[in-house]
Amino acid sequence: VQLQASGGGLVQPGGYLGLSCAASGGVFSTMGWYRQAPGKQRDLVATIERGGDINYADSVKRRFTISRDNAKGMVWLQMSSLKPEDMAVYFCYARRLGTGMHYWGKGTQVTVSS
Repeated sequence: VQLQASGGGLVQPGGYLGLSCAASGGVFSTMGWYRQAPGKQRDLVATIERGGDINYADSVKRRFTISRDNAKGMVWLQMSSLKPEDMAVYFCYARRLGTGMHYWGKGTQVTVSS
């Protein structure tokens, strides 16, 4: 199983950034994104189930949108109205259907700064 994330970068406060992740080597029940700021634990950003159920962290509700394409093994995160506190390394996550094993992609840095 491989998860390949892309799309991080530098954005000004209030700006927009999109992340994408391509998952291969399996079929996945849950896909999503977590983030880790320096000196902090890795926290949930958003997850989406294969059937479409979505869960957002309270801090990103109404600003971030997660979506996925089951056939392509893709998951996206659209981030708007970005704040300095959104700055972190963002990790793509997937849980394999059947085995329940968890997989992580390499992180992608999101920097929110003027």
